[in-house]
Amino acid sequence: MTAVEEKRRETPPRKRRERKESPFVAFRTALTAWLSRPLASFHLVLALTGVLTVIGIVMVLSASSVASVNPKTGTGVYAQFSKHIMFVAIGAVVFWIGLRVPLERVRRLSATATVVCLGLLVLVLTPLGSTANGSQGWFKLGGFAFQPVEAAKVALAFWGAHILVIKYNIINQWRHLLVPVVPIALLMFALVMMQPDLGGTVTLAVVLLALLWFAGAPKRLFGVILAGGLVGVLVLAIIEPYRLARVLSFVSGSPDTSADGFQANQAKLALADGGLFGKGLGQGQSNWGYLPNVQNDFIFALIGEELGFIGCVVVLGLFAGVAVVGLRIATRNLDPWIRIVAGTLTVFLVAQAGINIGYVVGLLPVTGVTLPLISYGGTSLVITMLIMGILANAARHEPEAVAALRSQGPGKFGRLLRLPAPEPYRPPAKRKGTAARGGATKAARPAPRTARPSPAQERRRSVREPGRRTAARTAVNRGTAKRGTANRRGHR
Repeated sequence: MTAVEEKRRETPPRKRRERKESPFVAFRTALTAWLSRPLASFHLVLALTGVLTVIGIVMVLSASSVASVNPKTGTGVYAQFSKHIMFVAIGAVVFWIGLRVPLERVRRLSATATVVCLGLLVLVLTPLGSTANGSQGWFKLGGFAFQPVEAAKVALAFWGAHILVIKYNIINQWRHLLVPVVPIALLMFALVMMQPDLGGTVTLAVVLLALLWFAGAPKRLFGVILAGGLVGVLVLAIIEPYRLARVLSFVSGSPDTSADGFQANQAKLALADGGLFGKGLGQGQSNWGYLPNVQNDFIFALIGEELGFIGCVVVLGLFAGVAVVGLRIATRNLDPWIRIVAGTLTVFLVAQAGINIGYVVGLLPVTGVTLPLISYGGTSLVITMLIMGILANAARHEPEAVAALRSQGPGKFGRLLRLPAPEPYRPPAKRKGTAARGGATKAARPAPRTARPSPAQERRRSVREPGRRTAARTAVNRGTAKRGTANRRGHR
């Protein structure tokens, strides 16, 4: 061994400089890996529903504790909170039903549900309906109340998606695009405005626009609809004095808290008092009657007052998560009906939250729309939890989720909730004679791979039936020979 080799052996090797990964890159990598899991959308829906419901329970307890006390009736501090907990329990059962019921059955029952909702919207205008907050839109039985317009929104989403999927191949024709979805929606608008309920009409319009958007309607149609809707809202605001007063107060921006903009101005004051971190739970002055209906339509103002700007940002982030996850479910599904329904329900929930937060912070006139899963409610809370259950069910129908659930088992939540394995999507087979008639039917879709014979099946068929193919070839050869003989005779 030479002196140079001995020196190299004694000299320790230089340590390589290792690049340290930044925390942001590491977090992004871990998040991307988690989101690539088959059931990531399903788990996100469960988490968002649970967190928003818990926030709603806490804020309703803080908002209703003072208003619940009534010495005349003997109600205590927890009267409204107890009722809200009961509605949350009913909503949890409804959420489980929406998560477990087969989506194909929901689609089949959508037409019946729409007819039932139309009947209820008519009956609520009769003496059977009850009036609350200036609107005859409730059925009351004992201590329970039901608002049919909330169920009508979901029924319109299910049935409208069903009709638009059936007419997929002819949806570029205006007549088939608009009829019968738009006339039925306009009938619902008219019945809801007869109550009158402007907030319910606006959210129904959001459902209709989302249906047409996700079905692929031309963009110029939305310009026409939005222009007509704006004119309609202005007309409806002018014909009712209290609506006109709200609009004028919003336009003028008057800071007078004794005028028609009392609630809107008090909401802004509550948000301003909260500051960055808020006054703390139960410490807000809005609970003491300074902001009417704080547990219903203006609960976001109480969140800003007691939890501050940080609490408002958290709530906004959660609803942004609902938007991202819902649209993710819509884009990752293969079934066109599930895609339209998931997208429509997501836009409806996020738009309702945006309208509520918008008029609380002063960006929109007051319309009386609740904040989903957070406001004190009965029908609205239960229907919202049904929508979240349907979205979770749709998340389990993503192709990767279906493959994982059918090969690896239901998983922890599936065993806990006793959820059946979802069926893979199979496009409906095309009926015979559809192309000849030139129209689209319910089966106007590409046939599944199992319905079309593969090359291997064709080879096996030719091996099993050699006589038929040999006879056909013999007949062809005979015909060719006869034609050749006739030609030669003619030439002679």
